[in-house]
Amino acid sequence: MQLKKYTDYALRVLIFVGMKHEGELASIKEISETYNISHNHVSKVVHELSKEQLIETVQGRYGGIRLAKRVEEINVGEVVRKIEQDFVLLECFDREQNHCIISPACKLKHALHEALEAFFAVLDGYTLEDLIVNEKELLALMGL
Repeated sequence: MQLKKYTDYALRVLIFVGMKHEGELASIKEISETYNISHNHVSKVVHELSKEQLIETVQGRYGGIRLAKRVEEINVGEVVRKIEQDFVLLECFDREQNHCIISPACKLKHALHEALEAFFAVLDGYTLEDLIVNEKELLALMGL
């Protein structure tokens, strides 16, 4: 299984913004340049994270973005579920598109479903706070 780049970028944006001190705003330009991701991609991700009420945007000359919740309230599993939205690992995971003749007796789909649940159980055990516990190291790697 592979998460989309969009989900990766969303998590990176949250990590970046999560390291800002209270009252300090991040900019799309700053995030884009730090991660070497196109400004357009970061803008789309910021818009989505704002719709999901994970970040807030502040308009105006001195505007920017900040977290809408505390770092310990942002669960990684929930973020991935909100952003990714497509966990159809095999044809049989999609009832409308499933044409596999062995599906009614297949044990593989059950094993993969169990693995997917385990994947999310691990992610659900992490918050944004856990991802930025090594803030100094992350900031050094970002050149900040």
